[in-house]
Amino acid sequence: MKVKVFGDIEGGLNFENEANGKMITFLDYGAGNVRSLINAIERLGETVKIVSSGGDILSAEKLVFPGVGAFGNMMRILNHKNYVEPLKTYLNSNRPYFGICLGLQALFEGSEEAPEVNGLGFIPGLVKRFDIDRSVPHIGWNGLNFKQSSHIFTGLRGDEKFYFVHSYYVVPKDPAVILTTTDYGCEFVSSIQKGNILATQFHPEKSGSSGLRLLQNFIEAAQGPASLDFRSQGTRLAKRIIACLDVRSNDQGDLVVTKGDRYDVRECGQVRNLGKPVELARRYYEEGADEITFLNITGFRDFPLEDMPMLEVLKQTSRNVFVPLTIGGGIRDYTDKDGRRYTALEVAAEYFRSGADKISIGSDAVLIVEDYVKAGRKSGQSSIEEISRVYGNQAVVISIDPRRVYVNSPDEVGHHAIETTIPGPKDERYCWYQCTINGGREGRNLDAVTLARVCEQLGAGEILLNCIDRDGTNAGFDLELIKAVKKAVCIPVIASSGAGCAAHFYEVFTATEAEAALAAGIFHRREVALGDVKKFLSGKVEVRLCRP
Repeated sequence: MKVKVFGDIEGGLNFENEANGKMITFLDYGAGNVRSLINAIERLGETVKIVSSGGDILSAEKLVFPGVGAFGNMMRILNHKNYVEPLKTYLNSNRPYFGICLGLQALFEGSEEAPEVNGLGFIPGLVKRFDIDRSVPHIGWNGLNFKQSSHIFTGLRGDEKFYFVHSYYVVPKDPAVILTTTDYGCEFVSSIQKGNILATQFHPEKSGSSGLRLLQNFIEAAQGPASLDFRSQGTRLAKRIIACLDVRSNDQGDLVVTKGDRYDVRECGQVRNLGKPVELARRYYEEGADEITFLNITGFRDFPLEDMPMLEVLKQTSRNVFVPLTIGGGIRDYTDKDGRRYTALEVAAEYFRSGADKISIGSDAVLIVEDYVKAGRKSGQSSIEEISRVYGNQAVVISIDPRRVYVNSPDEVGHHAIETTIPGPKDERYCWYQCTINGGREGRNLDAVTLARVCEQLGAGEILLNCIDRDGTNAGFDLELIKAVKKAVCIPVIASSGAGCAAHFYEVFTATEAEAALAAGIFHRREVALGDVKKFLSGKVEVRLCRP
């Protein structure tokens, strides 16, 4: 089946089906990456019909409703499109429905995220924000406690992990609808079933082969209970291993994966070419990567929405890679040569429609925080605030590129300085981490701890913490930097820069509270296989292991 896609910033994706036959009706309300779910359903041999009117909902045989972003924004769009009453009619008819993330939360009466907005009210209960002593959002791979049997679990073993990314969870008044729960600081409901109405807080389309099996069970209406042990065993969030691909054009104009040494990507005058981005991404997915991150390190010199090669990389990757994809590079406001202004929100929307689940903001975040510090308040219009307001804070990652600046005393600078076990060139015992922009070429009067803390206040959901001093050294992660930033924020932190062996991943997960660790060069050059890192950590650190 082939699908033509047309962009629409506010209204979501428009698809023109080129095949006839049995349809899976797909409700796209316009926020987040739905391309991966379309690709997953296509992978299973089905054809997708995108809802364009309330009548499409009423005539559906099977309805899939994915949702990413903010509850209030979602319900406002559903009301604006006159989808609410047809949705209620469809649900009350007990026809097959699969809701994902916000597609689950929409079934309830309301959410703490937007108290003034009503949900569909199909299931009595509310959506509540996590109030726990853990990082929020809950991001990553976690397991399921099975409360009742369901055909949706046919063919699963019961110990699989699925991908979650959310700050809110549902609290049904009737426990009979609870299908599974998951543990993360508390035991929360991770899926429900009421008749033919199924919904999950986790994302099957981002959960590898296990998630695809759930979707297949829904589509095929597999019958009979799964052969699972339905006792609650307790679940644990896995530490994530992320493969990072720095993508740029080489001197011949080809899009390649490269890798820098302290951010210098050239060797003997030529850009290092370590492979093709789509092929490498698929390889890492097959080796067990928990996420794939693309950093477009030369994109958008003139105009972001003309960067078609990178958008095509995302589209091609999402056809065969069913784990989360993050993309960074050039996500900021632009004015083209004709004077037309394009917002960072529009740029991000193009990335999401092309297959990204999260976007990464780097240099622009530094400039935003500098303005925040100078004004002493939020502008309400920064790219961080705008994107998180529409797509949710879990969709915004802040990429920080700091370097060490040594001082003799923390009183010498007006920055967050730490006492270090790695003395400076003049035996200095303190250092602060200076933020940089433009690929590390320009230092700014801002420290990494302040940047991370303010970005969290502005709405970011995750920190990607690089380190120029460790980049390409294979000397291990900068643990002191990671500890300092992790202590300052309540959102997840991804450790990056410096990994040289599997033991470095064990070190960062046991010496710090980082939720994930990212590497690039050692994976690209096959110095360390990603799968071997997982095997090394197994039994020592909670990780997701891929099985046939």
